[in-house]
Amino acid sequence: MLDDGLKAQLNTYLANITRPVELVATLDDTPKSQELLALLSDVAAQSGQVTLRTDGRDARIPSFAIQRIGTDVSVTFAGLPMGHEFSSLILALLQVGGHPPRISEELATQIRDLPGEYDFETYFSQSCQVCPEVVQALNLISVVNPRIRHTAIDGALYQHEIEARKVLAVPSVFLNGEVFGQGRLGVEEIIGKLDSGAADRAAAKLHGKDVFDVLIAGGGPAGAAAAVYAARKGIRTGVLAERFGGQVLDTMGIENFPSVPHTEGPRFAADLEGQVRDYGVDIMNLQRASRLIPADAPGGLIGLELENGATLKTRSLVLAPGARWRHMGVPGEAEYRNKGVAYCPHCDGPLFKGKRVAVIGGGNSGVEAAIDLAGIAAHVTLIEFDRELRADAVLQRKLESLANTTIIKFALSTEVHGDGEKVTGISYKDRASDETHRIDLEGIFVQIGLVPNTEWLKGALNLTPRGEIVIDARGETSVPGVFAAGDATTVPYKQIVIAAGDGAKAALSAFDYLIRNSVPA
Repeated sequence: MLDDGLKAQLNTYLANITRPVELVATLDDTPKSQELLALLSDVAAQSGQVTLRTDGRDARIPSFAIQRIGTDVSVTFAGLPMGHEFSSLILALLQVGGHPPRISEELATQIRDLPGEYDFETYFSQSCQVCPEVVQALNLISVVNPRIRHTAIDGALYQHEIEARKVLAVPSVFLNGEVFGQGRLGVEEIIGKLDSGAADRAAAKLHGKDVFDVLIAGGGPAGAAAAVYAARKGIRTGVLAERFGGQVLDTMGIENFPSVPHTEGPRFAADLEGQVRDYGVDIMNLQRASRLIPADAPGGLIGLELENGATLKTRSLVLAPGARWRHMGVPGEAEYRNKGVAYCPHCDGPLFKGKRVAVIGGGNSGVEAAIDLAGIAAHVTLIEFDRELRADAVLQRKLESLANTTIIKFALSTEVHGDGEKVTGISYKDRASDETHRIDLEGIFVQIGLVPNTEWLKGALNLTPRGEIVIDARGETSVPGVFAAGDATTVPYKQIVIAAGDGAKAALSAFDYLIRNSVPA
């Protein structure tokens, strides 16, 4: 099942196991069960601490549990954890095998102290780069607190469950049989939802922090680069992030960052965060800013109010809030989000195997999505607002060569239709004739660009009509002591390398501001 290279890597990783582990498989005679048996046999052969049993009695077949012998510590996978989930398998083996998870003791104590019992189920697809974060977070939680159980389920293999539970987006998490969450969820966010007092404690802790020399709002490439450059100056640096990594976390492949031939977004984000932490930067994750409070005078303290009610104080501020997927803004879109309306074809595409779908948007991301989906879906219709597609010519030629695709140009999407539970179609207006048409389908993938996360900054500093932060060549905004970088600014070409460079520049400008405004009059 595994090639020699993977076996060698696995052998090296499993050397870190300190407690004996057994794999308990529930199998039958189907090809998928035989594939799983081959995988588990290869895994068990790489470590004397791992044994394999095939007498499991789980209701899902094929499936297997990873159990710490003589304890209640266990995690379960239903299906084959391959693709992006292979890393989840390795981590689960290590953590069940006694290798300590990479969380603070404070967070571990919070997990252990949760009262009651919890039964989590996560539906994933092997092509989803977001899913491993959720699967690994819940596996870790269940290892720390065995009263919290977790099963990771390959949605493509258990289609009957997907249909019965009306799962149309991954990752989808159920707690005790009820929907708990969809999309990206980390350990802290999950525990915050389970621990009712966590938000108030976090707000009090943030409110009591000392004044920062440089505070960075945003944890994407721009914010991370700003943090590194500021911290290297030896000044007190903090990063406030809704989710460290930002849009990079949703990027499938990165092949144009100098010195990095290829990486994937989650790995790149993890490397960014690791480097920032190595410099001792105070990272405040899962936090959203709600208001900027300018200083009373140049050199005075700038305030950043958070949604949880806390206020942080800083002598200079770098804004790097990034951007998010742009929505169509038509009736039915919000109602059927994660019920057929999706924004990540890599994550959710496998759930639409054999179905009819549409892609909204004719840029590179839209055409690439249509090409990818054509290999899974029964038929793909691409709808473009302009008279011509904007994607690279080579991508257009590839799309046009596919037999199960239709391209509709000069069309305005007007409404998403559904039956109350899932998408059933989309209407569009022909911009040339003003005629309205409806397409019956089961999925809609929206790929129409990004919108800056700057609504909370309106009225506090100069923004363009599109909501971008107006900056000069030094990254300065219209407010003294406040700088900005990344996709939320007026800088053209929204690229990772450009955001990182501008983040470094904004941090250096902030340091220069501190020097010039700390000199006695």
